[in-house]
Amino acid sequence: WHLRAAGLAPLVLEQSARPGGAIGSHRDGDWLHELGPNSLLENSADIARLLAGLGLTDRILTAAPTARRRYLVRAGRVLPLPGSPLGFLTTPLFSTRAKLSLLGEPFRPRAPDDAVESVANFVLRRLGREFLDYAINPFVGGVYAGDPHRLSVRHAFPRLHALEQTHGSLLRGALARRNTSGGPAGRMLSFPEGLEELPGALARNLGPALLTRSAAHTVSRVGTGWEVRFTTDGQPRRERFAAVVSALPADALAALRWEGIPLPGQLTSLGGITHPPVVSVFTGYRRADVTHPLDGFGLLVPEVERGRVLGSLFSSSLFPGRAPAGHVALTTFVGGTRQPELAELDDGPLLDVVRAELGRLLGVRGEPTYVHLRRWRRAIPQYGLDHQRHLDACSAFEAQAPGCFLGGTARDGISLSACLDAGLRLARAATDHLSGSGPRRSSP
Repeated sequence: WHLRAAGLAPLVLEQSARPGGAIGSHRDGDWLHELGPNSLLENSADIARLLAGLGLTDRILTAAPTARRRYLVRAGRVLPLPGSPLGFLTTPLFSTRAKLSLLGEPFRPRAPDDAVESVANFVLRRLGREFLDYAINPFVGGVYAGDPHRLSVRHAFPRLHALEQTHGSLLRGALARRNTSGGPAGRMLSFPEGLEELPGALARNLGPALLTRSAAHTVSRVGTGWEVRFTTDGQPRRERFAAVVSALPADALAALRWEGIPLPGQLTSLGGITHPPVVSVFTGYRRADVTHPLDGFGLLVPEVERGRVLGSLFSSSLFPGRAPAGHVALTTFVGGTRQPELAELDDGPLLDVVRAELGRLLGVRGEPTYVHLRRWRRAIPQYGLDHQRHLDACSAFEAQAPGCFLGGTARDGISLSACLDAGLRLARAATDHLSGSGPRRSSP
Protein backbone atom coordinates (compact mmCIF):
# COMPACT_ATOMS: atom_id res chain seq x y z
CA TRP A 1 0.00 0.00 0.00
CA HIS A 2 2.82 2.44 0.90
CA LEU A 3 4.75 1.51 -2.24
CA ARG A 4 1.73 2.19 -4.45
CA ALA A 5 1.24 5.52 -2.68
CA ALA A 6 4.87 6.32 -3.63
CA GLY A 7 4.12 5.71 -7.32
CA LEU A 8 5.61 2.22 -7.57
CA ALA A 9 3.93 -0.92 -8.87
CA PRO A 10 4.45 -3.78 -6.39
CA LEU A 11 3.45 -7.38 -6.81
CA VAL A 12 2.53 -9.15 -3.55
CA LEU A 13 2.85 -12.92 -3.22
CA GLU A 14 0.69 -14.50 -0.52
CA GLN A 15 0.92 -18.26 -0.03
CA SER A 16 -2.51 -18.61 1.57
CA ALA A 17 -5.86 -18.35 -0.19
CA ARG A 18 -6.65 -15.16 1.74
CA PRO A 19 -4.70 -12.06 2.74
CA GLY A 20 -3.80 -11.18 6.30
CA GLY A 21 -1.56 -13.97 7.54
CA ALA A 22 -2.28 -14.51 11.23
CA ILE A 23 -5.06 -11.89 11.17
CA GLY A 24 -8.38 -13.66 10.75
CA SER A 25 -11.96 -13.07 11.90
CA HIS A 26 -14.51 -15.89 11.90
CA ARG A 27 -18.13 -14.77 11.67
CA ASP A 28 -20.86 -17.34 12.42
CA GLY A 29 -24.22 -15.65 12.81
CA ASP A 30 -24.02 -13.34 15.83
CA TRP A 31 -20.71 -14.85 16.98
CA LEU A 32 -17.44 -13.26 15.91
CA HIS A 33 -14.12 -14.89 16.82
CA GLU A 34 -10.68 -13.42 16.21
CA LEU A 35 -8.42 -16.28 15.13
CA GLY A 36 -5.19 -14.37 15.71
CA PRO A 37 -4.67 -10.90 17.18
CA ASN A 38 -7.72 -9.57 19.00
CA SER A 39 -7.13 -5.82 18.85
CA LEU A 40 -4.97 -3.13 17.26
CA LEU A 41 -3.22 -0.50 19.34
CA GLU A 42 -3.30 2.73 17.34
CA ASN A 43 -0.20 4.23 18.92
CA SER A 44 1.26 6.29 16.09
CA ALA A 45 0.19 8.92 13.60
CA ASP A 46 1.38 6.62 10.80
CA ILE A 47 -1.18 3.95 11.76
CA ALA A 48 -3.93 6.57 11.98
CA ARG A 49 -3.01 7.81 8.49
CA LEU A 50 -3.04 4.27 7.13
CA LEU A 51 -6.54 3.60 8.49
CA ALA A 52 -7.77 6.90 7.09
CA GLY A 53 -6.18 6.22 3.71
CA LEU A 54 -7.94 2.85 3.55
CA GLY A 55 -11.30 4.43 4.36
CA LEU A 56 -11.55 2.60 7.68
CA THR A 57 -11.83 5.58 10.02
CA ASP A 58 -15.62 5.39 10.16
CA ARG A 59 -15.43 1.65 10.77
CA ILE A 60 -13.32 1.91 13.93
CA LEU A 61 -14.66 0.45 17.16
CA THR A 62 -12.82 1.68 20.23
CA ALA A 63 -12.47 -0.79 23.09
CA ALA A 64 -14.80 -0.31 26.06
CA PRO A 65 -13.37 1.85 28.88
CA THR A 66 -13.34 -1.20 31.16
CA ALA A 67 -10.73 -2.78 28.86
CA ARG A 68 -8.11 -0.93 30.88
CA ARG A 69 -8.84 -3.31 33.76
CA ARG A 70 -6.79 -6.52 33.75
CA TYR A 71 -7.17 -9.46 36.09
CA LEU A 72 -4.52 -11.76 37.54
CA VAL A 73 -4.82 -14.92 39.62
CA ARG A 74 -3.23 -15.29 43.04
CA ALA A 75 -3.99 -18.13 45.47
CA GLY A 76 -6.85 -19.15 43.20
CA ARG A 77 -8.52 -15.71 43.40
CA VAL A 78 -9.10 -13.54 40.35
CA LEU A 79 -7.92 -10.05 41.36
CA PRO A 80 -7.78 -6.79 39.38
CA LEU A 81 -4.35 -5.43 38.57
CA PRO A 82 -4.07 -2.07 40.35
CA GLY A 83 -4.56 0.92 38.09
CA SER A 84 -3.38 3.70 40.42
CA PRO A 85 -0.83 4.29 43.21
CA LEU A 86 -3.56 3.97 45.82
CA GLY A 87 -4.77 0.75 44.19
CA PHE A 88 -1.23 -0.61 44.30
CA LEU A 89 -0.90 0.16 48.01
CA THR A 90 -4.13 -1.67 48.83
CA THR A 91 -4.07 -4.59 46.36
CA PRO A 92 -3.73 -8.11 47.79
CA LEU A 93 -1.86 -9.15 44.63
CA PHE A 94 1.46 -8.18 46.21
CA SER A 95 2.71 -8.48 49.77
CA THR A 96 3.68 -5.52 51.92
CA ARG A 97 7.30 -6.61 51.61
CA ALA A 98 7.11 -6.52 47.80
CA LYS A 99 5.47 -3.09 47.86
CA LEU A 100 8.14 -1.69 50.16
CA SER A 101 10.87 -3.26 48.05
CA LEU A 102 9.63 -1.29 45.06
CA LEU A 103 10.72 1.92 46.80
CA GLY A 104 14.32 0.82 46.41
CA GLU A 105 14.08 0.24 42.64
CA PRO A 106 15.38 3.70 41.63
CA PHE A 107 18.56 3.10 43.63
CA ARG A 108 19.51 -0.25 42.08
CA PRO A 109 22.36 -0.13 39.56
CA ARG A 110 21.67 -0.53 35.89
CA ALA A 111 23.12 -3.41 33.89
CA PRO A 112 25.84 -2.76 31.31
CA ASP A 113 24.32 -1.70 28.00
CA ASP A 114 25.78 -4.73 26.22
CA ALA A 115 24.61 -7.26 28.84
CA VAL A 116 22.73 -10.31 27.55
CA GLU A 117 19.97 -10.66 30.10
CA SER A 118 16.72 -12.56 30.29
CA VAL A 119 13.43 -10.88 31.16
CA ALA A 120 13.36 -12.93 34.37
CA ASN A 121 16.83 -11.86 35.53
CA PHE A 122 16.06 -8.25 34.68
CA VAL A 123 12.86 -8.26 36.76
CA LEU A 124 14.44 -10.16 39.66
CA ARG A 125 17.28 -7.65 39.76
CA ARG A 126 15.09 -4.55 39.62
CA LEU A 127 11.75 -5.58 41.15
CA GLY A 128 12.08 -8.90 42.96
CA ARG A 129 10.54 -12.37 42.90
CA GLU A 130 6.90 -11.46 43.53
CA PHE A 131 6.75 -9.06 40.61
CA LEU A 132 8.28 -11.70 38.38
CA ASP A 133 5.85 -14.40 39.52
CA TYR A 134 2.65 -12.38 39.69
CA ALA A 135 3.09 -9.62 37.11
CA ILE A 136 5.76 -10.27 34.50
CA ASN A 137 5.42 -14.06 34.19
CA PRO A 138 1.69 -13.95 33.34
CA PHE A 139 2.25 -10.91 31.10
CA VAL A 140 4.94 -12.75 29.12
CA GLY A 141 2.60 -15.75 28.91
CA GLY A 142 -0.15 -13.53 27.54
CA VAL A 143 1.97 -11.62 25.01
CA TYR A 144 4.50 -14.21 23.82
CA ALA A 145 3.01 -17.44 25.19
CA GLY A 146 6.58 -17.61 26.44
CA ASP A 147 8.92 -18.06 29.39
CA PRO A 148 10.59 -14.95 30.87
CA HIS A 149 13.68 -17.04 31.71
CA ARG A 150 14.23 -17.72 27.99
CA LEU A 151 13.40 -14.33 26.46
CA SER A 152 15.86 -11.47 25.94
CA VAL A 153 14.72 -8.31 27.73
CA ARG A 154 16.55 -6.17 25.14
CA HIS A 155 14.64 -7.69 22.25
CA ALA A 156 11.35 -8.99 23.68
CA PHE A 157 10.67 -5.86 25.75
CA PRO A 158 12.94 -3.15 24.35
CA ARG A 159 11.07 -0.35 26.14
CA LEU A 160 11.80 -1.86 29.55
CA HIS A 161 15.46 -2.20 28.62
CA ALA A 162 15.54 1.38 27.31
CA LEU A 163 13.97 2.78 30.50
CA GLU A 164 16.77 1.34 32.59
CA GLN A 165 19.53 2.37 30.19
CA THR A 166 18.20 5.90 29.69
CA HIS A 167 16.94 6.75 33.17
CA GLY A 168 18.70 4.21 35.38
CA SER A 169 15.35 3.15 36.82
CA LEU A 170 11.98 1.87 35.62
CA LEU A 171 10.10 4.15 38.01
CA ARG A 172 12.09 7.25 37.06
CA GLY A 173 11.75 6.38 33.40
CA ALA A 174 7.99 5.83 33.65
CA LEU A 175 7.56 9.18 35.41
CA ALA A 176 9.71 10.94 32.82
CA ARG A 177 7.72 9.45 29.96
CA ARG A 178 4.45 10.39 31.63
CA ASN A 179 5.59 14.00 32.02
CA THR A 180 6.91 14.36 28.45
CA SER A 181 4.64 12.14 26.36
CA GLY A 182 2.38 15.02 25.33
CA GLY A 183 -0.64 12.79 24.79
CA PRO A 184 -2.25 9.41 25.30
CA ALA A 185 -0.38 6.17 24.65
CA GLY A 186 -2.89 5.17 21.99
CA ARG A 187 -6.29 3.58 21.70
CA MET A 188 -7.22 -0.05 21.38
CA LEU A 189 -9.51 -0.67 18.42
CA SER A 190 -11.13 -3.15 16.08
CA PHE A 191 -13.86 -3.12 13.42
CA PRO A 192 -17.47 -4.39 13.23
CA GLU A 193 -16.39 -7.51 11.30
CA GLY A 194 -13.16 -7.91 13.20
CA LEU A 195 -9.53 -7.12 12.45
CA GLU A 196 -9.72 -8.95 9.12
CA GLU A 197 -11.29 -5.77 7.75
CA LEU A 198 -7.78 -4.26 7.74
CA PRO A 199 -6.02 -6.74 5.40
CA GLY A 200 -9.27 -6.93 3.42
CA ALA A 201 -9.10 -3.18 2.75
CA LEU A 202 -5.42 -3.45 1.82
CA ALA A 203 -6.20 -6.30 -0.57
CA ARG A 204 -8.98 -4.34 -2.28
CA ASN A 205 -6.60 -1.42 -2.72
CA LEU A 206 -3.98 -3.66 -4.33
CA GLY A 207 -6.44 -5.48 -6.62
CA PRO A 208 -4.63 -7.71 -9.14
CA ALA A 209 -1.26 -6.70 -7.65
CA LEU A 210 -2.01 -9.22 -4.88
CA LEU A 211 -1.57 -12.87 -5.87
CA THR A 212 -2.94 -15.37 -3.36
CA ARG A 213 -2.06 -19.09 -3.42
CA SER A 214 1.39 -17.93 -4.54
CA ALA A 215 4.67 -18.91 -2.91
CA ALA A 216 8.21 -17.85 -3.78
CA HIS A 217 10.88 -20.55 -3.67
CA THR A 218 13.95 -19.01 -5.37
CA VAL A 219 15.28 -15.45 -5.54
CA SER A 220 18.21 -14.76 -7.91
CA ARG A 221 20.40 -11.73 -8.36
CA VAL A 222 20.20 -10.63 -12.02
CA GLY A 223 22.29 -7.56 -12.82
CA THR A 224 21.16 -4.83 -10.44
CA GLY A 225 17.74 -6.43 -9.96
CA TRP A 226 16.15 -9.70 -8.95
CA GLU A 227 14.38 -12.64 -10.52
CA VAL A 228 11.80 -14.38 -8.36
CA ARG A 229 10.62 -17.89 -9.15
CA PHE A 230 7.32 -18.83 -7.56
CA THR A 231 4.21 -20.90 -8.00
CA THR A 232 0.76 -19.41 -8.30
CA ASP A 233 -2.23 -21.74 -8.11
CA GLY A 234 0.26 -24.58 -8.50
CA GLN A 235 1.72 -23.25 -11.76
CA PRO A 236 5.39 -22.22 -12.03
CA ARG A 237 6.14 -18.60 -12.86
CA ARG A 238 9.10 -16.21 -12.81
CA GLU A 239 9.34 -12.43 -12.94
CA ARG A 240 12.01 -9.76 -12.59
CA PHE A 241 11.91 -6.94 -10.06
CA ALA A 242 13.95 -3.90 -9.10
CA ALA A 243 13.72 -4.77 -5.39
CA VAL A 244 12.51 -7.54 -3.12
CA VAL A 245 10.77 -7.13 0.24
CA SER A 246 10.23 -10.15 2.48
CA ALA A 247 7.87 -10.36 5.45
CA LEU A 248 8.00 -14.16 5.56
CA PRO A 249 7.86 -16.10 8.84
CA ALA A 250 11.29 -17.03 10.13
CA ASP A 251 11.22 -20.67 9.02
CA ALA A 252 9.99 -19.79 5.52
CA LEU A 253 12.65 -17.09 5.13
CA ALA A 254 15.33 -19.54 6.29
CA ALA A 255 14.17 -22.07 3.67
CA LEU A 256 14.04 -19.60 0.75
CA ARG A 257 16.68 -20.33 -1.90
CA TRP A 258 18.97 -17.42 -2.85
CA GLU A 259 21.22 -17.34 -5.91
CA GLY A 260 23.85 -14.93 -7.17
CA ILE A 261 24.91 -13.49 -3.80
CA PRO A 262 28.14 -14.22 -1.85
CA LEU A 263 26.66 -16.03 1.19
CA PRO A 264 23.27 -17.45 0.20
CA GLY A 265 22.86 -19.52 3.38
CA GLN A 266 23.27 -16.64 5.79
CA LEU A 267 19.61 -16.69 6.90
CA THR A 268 19.37 -20.38 7.74
CA SER A 269 19.82 -19.67 11.46
CA LEU A 270 16.36 -18.06 11.50
CA GLY A 271 14.91 -21.55 11.16
CA GLY A 272 16.01 -22.18 14.75
CA ILE A 273 13.75 -19.48 16.26
CA THR A 274 11.28 -21.21 18.58
CA HIS A 275 7.55 -20.88 17.87
CA PRO A 276 5.54 -22.71 20.57
CA PRO A 277 2.10 -24.18 19.79
CA VAL A 278 -0.97 -22.30 21.03
CA VAL A 279 -4.67 -23.02 20.72
CA SER A 280 -7.19 -20.19 20.75
CA VAL A 281 -10.45 -21.55 22.19
CA PHE A 282 -13.49 -19.34 21.64
CA THR A 283 -16.46 -20.26 23.82
CA GLY A 284 -19.88 -18.66 24.11
CA TYR A 285 -22.07 -18.90 27.22
CA ARG A 286 -25.39 -17.59 28.39
CA ARG A 287 -24.66 -14.52 30.49
CA ALA A 288 -26.58 -16.03 33.39
CA ASP A 289 -24.13 -18.97 33.42
CA VAL A 290 -21.08 -16.80 34.20
CA THR A 291 -20.82 -15.30 37.68
CA HIS A 292 -17.80 -13.04 37.04
CA PRO A 293 -18.78 -9.53 35.84
CA LEU A 294 -16.27 -9.77 32.94
CA ASP A 295 -15.60 -6.06 33.39
CA GLY A 296 -12.16 -5.89 31.86
CA PHE A 297 -9.80 -6.96 29.11
CA GLY A 298 -9.36 -10.46 30.50
CA LEU A 299 -7.37 -12.48 32.99
CA LEU A 300 -3.88 -13.95 33.00
CA VAL A 301 -2.72 -16.96 34.99
CA PRO A 302 0.76 -16.88 36.57
CA GLU A 303 2.77 -20.08 36.14
CA VAL A 304 3.13 -20.47 39.92
CA GLU A 305 -0.65 -20.89 40.13
CA ARG A 306 -0.30 -24.17 38.21
CA GLY A 307 -3.29 -23.48 35.98
CA ARG A 308 -3.82 -25.20 32.65
CA VAL A 309 -4.53 -22.12 30.56
CA LEU A 310 -2.42 -19.05 29.84
CA GLY A 311 -5.35 -16.70 30.20
CA SER A 312 -8.71 -15.71 28.80
CA LEU A 313 -9.93 -12.57 27.01
CA PHE A 314 -13.40 -11.21 27.77
CA SER A 315 -14.07 -10.83 24.05
CA SER A 316 -17.67 -9.66 24.23
CA SER A 317 -16.73 -7.04 26.84
CA LEU A 318 -14.10 -5.47 24.60
CA PHE A 319 -16.07 -4.71 21.46
CA PRO A 320 -19.76 -5.00 20.50
CA GLY A 321 -21.01 -7.60 18.07
CA ARG A 322 -18.99 -10.54 19.37
CA ALA A 323 -21.90 -12.52 20.88
CA PRO A 324 -25.70 -12.68 20.60
CA ALA A 325 -27.86 -10.78 23.05
CA GLY A 326 -27.90 -12.38 26.48
CA HIS A 327 -24.61 -14.21 25.84
CA VAL A 328 -20.91 -13.61 26.45
CA ALA A 329 -17.83 -14.67 24.53
CA LEU A 330 -14.48 -15.74 26.00
CA THR A 331 -11.25 -16.46 24.12
CA THR A 332 -8.96 -18.74 26.10
CA PHE A 333 -5.36 -19.60 25.22
CA VAL A 334 -3.77 -22.98 25.89
CA GLY A 335 -0.20 -24.21 25.43
CA GLY A 336 2.79 -21.97 24.76
CA THR A 337 6.26 -22.77 26.05
CA ARG A 338 4.71 -23.33 29.50
CA GLN A 339 2.57 -26.37 28.56
CA PRO A 340 3.02 -27.21 24.88
CA GLU A 341 1.63 -30.71 25.44
CA LEU A 342 -1.82 -29.28 26.23
CA ALA A 343 -1.93 -27.64 22.80
CA GLU A 344 -1.60 -31.12 21.28
CA LEU A 345 -4.73 -32.51 22.97
CA ASP A 346 -7.67 -33.56 20.81
CA ASP A 347 -10.62 -31.19 20.71
CA GLY A 348 -12.69 -33.00 23.34
CA PRO A 349 -10.05 -33.22 26.10
CA LEU A 350 -8.87 -29.70 25.27
CA LEU A 351 -12.38 -28.32 25.72
CA ASP A 352 -12.67 -30.20 29.00
CA VAL A 353 -9.53 -28.40 30.23
CA VAL A 354 -10.89 -25.00 29.19
CA ARG A 355 -14.34 -25.61 30.68
CA ALA A 356 -12.84 -26.70 33.99
CA GLU A 357 -10.51 -23.69 34.18
CA LEU A 358 -13.24 -21.21 33.26
CA GLY A 359 -15.47 -22.76 35.88
CA ARG A 360 -12.77 -22.49 38.53
CA LEU A 361 -11.70 -18.95 37.70
CA LEU A 362 -14.79 -17.19 36.36
CA GLY A 363 -17.63 -19.20 37.83
CA VAL A 364 -18.76 -20.54 34.45
CA ARG A 365 -21.49 -23.16 34.73
CA GLY A 366 -22.89 -25.64 32.25
CA GLU A 367 -22.00 -26.29 28.63
CA PRO A 368 -20.97 -23.56 26.19
CA THR A 369 -23.57 -22.62 23.61
CA TYR A 370 -20.88 -22.03 20.99
CA VAL A 371 -17.32 -23.28 20.47
CA HIS A 372 -14.67 -22.55 17.85
CA LEU A 373 -11.00 -23.56 17.98
CA ARG A 374 -8.01 -22.25 16.09
CA ARG A 375 -4.78 -24.22 16.41
CA TRP A 376 -1.46 -22.51 15.80
CA ARG A 377 1.21 -25.19 15.47
CA ARG A 378 3.89 -22.49 15.30
CA ALA A 379 2.46 -19.46 17.04
CA ILE A 380 4.62 -16.56 18.24
CA PRO A 381 8.38 -16.24 17.59
CA GLN A 382 10.38 -16.24 20.80
CA TYR A 383 13.05 -13.54 21.04
CA GLY A 384 15.53 -15.67 22.94
CA LEU A 385 18.83 -14.81 24.54
CA ASP A 386 20.58 -15.42 21.22
CA HIS A 387 18.17 -13.26 19.21
CA GLN A 388 20.80 -10.66 18.37
CA ARG A 389 22.55 -13.14 16.10
CA HIS A 390 19.38 -13.48 14.02
CA LEU A 391 19.09 -9.70 13.70
CA ASP A 392 22.77 -9.49 12.78
CA ALA A 393 22.23 -12.17 10.11
CA CYS A 394 19.41 -10.11 8.58
CA SER A 395 21.52 -6.93 8.55
CA ALA A 396 24.53 -8.72 7.06
CA PHE A 397 22.34 -10.31 4.41
CA GLU A 398 20.85 -6.96 3.35
CA ALA A 399 24.36 -5.47 3.16
CA GLN A 400 25.46 -8.09 0.62
CA ALA A 401 22.15 -8.03 -1.28
CA PRO A 402 21.34 -4.39 -2.16
CA GLY A 403 17.71 -4.04 -3.14
CA CYS A 404 16.58 -6.79 -0.77
CA PHE A 405 14.78 -5.78 2.43
CA LEU A 406 13.82 -8.11 5.27
CA GLY A 407 11.04 -7.67 7.80
CA GLY A 408 8.40 -9.78 9.50
CA THR A 409 7.73 -10.84 13.06
CA ALA A 410 11.16 -12.45 13.43
CA ARG A 411 12.75 -9.02 13.13
CA ASP A 412 10.32 -6.16 13.68
CA GLY A 413 8.17 -7.13 16.66
CA ILE A 414 5.16 -9.38 17.14
CA SER A 415 2.27 -6.97 17.72
CA LEU A 416 -0.06 -5.87 14.95
CA SER A 417 0.97 -2.23 15.41
CA ALA A 418 4.65 -3.26 15.16
CA CYS A 419 3.89 -5.08 11.90
CA LEU A 420 2.17 -1.99 10.47
CA ASP A 421 5.10 0.21 11.48
CA ALA A 422 7.46 -2.32 9.89
CA GLY A 423 5.52 -2.15 6.62
CA LEU A 424 6.18 1.58 6.46
CA ARG A 425 9.86 1.05 7.37
CA LEU A 426 10.30 -1.49 4.59
CA ALA A 427 8.48 0.66 2.05
CA ARG A 428 10.66 3.66 2.84
CA ALA A 429 13.80 1.55 2.50
CA ALA A 430 12.64 0.24 -0.88
CA THR A 431 11.63 3.67 -2.20
CA ASP A 432 14.94 5.18 -1.02
CA HIS A 433 16.74 2.43 -2.93
CA LEU A 434 14.66 3.08 -6.03
CA SER A 435 14.55 6.87 -5.78
CA GLY A 436 14.47 8.57 -9.15
CA SER A 437 13.68 5.36 -11.01
CA GLY A 438 9.98 6.04 -11.72
CA PRO A 439 7.14 3.50 -11.42
CA ARG A 440 8.23 -0.10 -11.66
CA ARG A 441 7.55 -3.40 -10.00
CA SER A 442 9.24 -3.27 -6.65
CA SER A 443 8.38 -6.03 -4.22
CA PRO A 444 7.06 -9.56 -4.23
